[in-house]
Formats: sequence, C-alpha cells, structure tokens
Amino acid sequence: MKDKFYAYIQDLQDHICTELENIDGRAGFKQDLWSRSEGGGGRTRVIEDGAVFEKGGVNISAVHGPLPESMQHYFKVGQVDFFACGLSLVIHPKSPKVPTVHANWRYFQMYDQKGKITDQWFGGGLDLTPYYLFDEDAIHFHQICKQVCDKHDPSFYPEYKAKCDSYFRNTHRDEGRGIGGLFFDYLRPSEQQPMEKWYDFITDSGDSFLSAYLPIVSKRKGLDYTESERQWQEIRRGRYVEFNLVHDKGTLFGLRTNGRIESILMSLPPRVQWRYDFHPEPGSEEERLIKVLKTPRNWV
Repeated sequence: MKDKFYAYIQDLQDHICTELENIDGRAGFKQDLWSRSEGGGGRTRVIEDGAVFEKGGVNISAVHGPLPESMQHYFKVGQVDFFACGLSLVIHPKSPKVPTVHANWRYFQMYDQKGKITDQWFGGGLDLTPYYLFDEDAIHFHQICKQVCDKHDPSFYPEYKAKCDSYFRNTHRDEGRGIGGLFFDYLRPSEQQPMEKWYDFITDSGDSFLSAYLPIVSKRKGLDYTESERQWQEIRRGRYVEFNLVHDKGTLFGLRTNGRIESILMSLPPRVQWRYDFHPEPGSEEERLIKVLKTPRNWV
C-alpha cells in the first residue's frame, strides 16, 4: 500500500503543478529535492510572484525510521518504526478576490520490532479560505466534496464536513480559518472498509481537487480590487498563520520528526498584517465573512 500510494502522489503532484502553472500563465514551480538523515525525503515545489499566485507550494514526502519519543507519547506506543508519505499543498493567490486553498492526502503505518505492520491509516482533506465571500464559490467547492463522498458512502460528507469545520478553527478567536471542506483522519481498515476501499476514496478526493478549485480561480482572478481590500486579505492571512503555528497537527508532526523546516513552513503567506484590535466596518463584506466564519454554514 505504501508503494502504491507514494506512486499516486508523485503523479498527482505533477498534474496539479502543471495545471496551476497553466492558469497562472507567468510563474513556474521551482523544485527542491531533500533528504532526511533518519530515512526518506521529499520533493518540494514552490511557485512565487506569479500573475495569479503570490506564493504556493505543492509538496510530497516519504519519511521512515524509528518513531521519535515525542511521537511515541502522542500515539501511545512503545518503540516502533514508522513510514509516512503524503502530498500537502497551500496556494496563496495575489488577489483578495481569489481564495487561499489547502489540501493534504497522506498515509501512515507503524511496525513492530519484527517488521510487522501494527497500525495503518489514511488521512487528509481539502478546505477553502476566502477573503471575500462569494456564496456560489463556496457552494461549488462543497458540491465537489460531496460528490466524491457520496460515490463511496452518503454518510461521509456530513461527517467529514463537520470534522473540517471543527478542526480548521482558531478556537482562541472562536472563528473558522475558512469555509471548510473535508477533513478525515485515522481511516483504518475494517471488514466493511478494507484498505483498498480507503485508497479508492482518498485518491478520488485527490483527483477532485482541481475541479473544486480551478473554476473559482478562473472566475475571480480578473476582478478588480482596492488597496484596502488587499490589506484585509493580509489581516486575514494573519489568522491563517495563527492556525498553522498554534493548532495544526501536520506542522507539529513535521517539526517533531525532524522534517525539513522550509517545506513545513511553506504554508505561510509572504505578506501578512496583525492590526491591534481590528474590526471590520458594520454591514461590510468583511463583516459578513466574519459572521460566516463564526458559525459554520451548510453549503449544500
């Protein structure tokens, strides 16, 4: 399974990068290959200063070796070896009318001292973070998520949508990072759902990413925006940074397993503001966004 999934995310990275370069029209991805002394490595690809995308990364990695002690405590296991691979992407567009997007699909397994697999699971998801809320964009994004889920089990979308709303939330501010999508983790094999079926689900989710995001980019990338709207985008990006540094489990895992710092932190935007006690104007589009982030909405 690990070889099969790693081959899949290599192909997916190629496909996503090609399509993002095409819609940007100016910038291309720069590739950075890296290795980890304990075992494994990755292929980081970053796009910067494009016509559409100010900064973005589409990264894959496959790391293995003894599970660090800090993660043994986290998973409540003893001395075991692990293998983890995944694709993680974050795209920060230049225009505040185009939403930031994040996605991740990953596989993890642990072995005992004899090399036998003792645990394995898939995880991942995708979510949208707009700065100006176009309801039809949120509906489109969630419709794609729901179509993928319904193909496998009608219970998946409401469950994973709720988990996404709960997970991607700055609890210290009582607001969502964005308008959600899907979040799933610890998808372990069972009699009803063997690992092959989970593989089919998670790869369908990965394959759906471009159809969920690119139509939104195409529709919004040419819209005019003001300097004050750009400043609002940078203030909201500050909330994005807060989540990734305070709450995100992927960041925590990477830092605790001696991951590559530049790849882990590529999710951070290039221009950010923190304004003291900032509040949007009553009745404004900015305030409307905040109200939606406070209370998750059912988009489909």
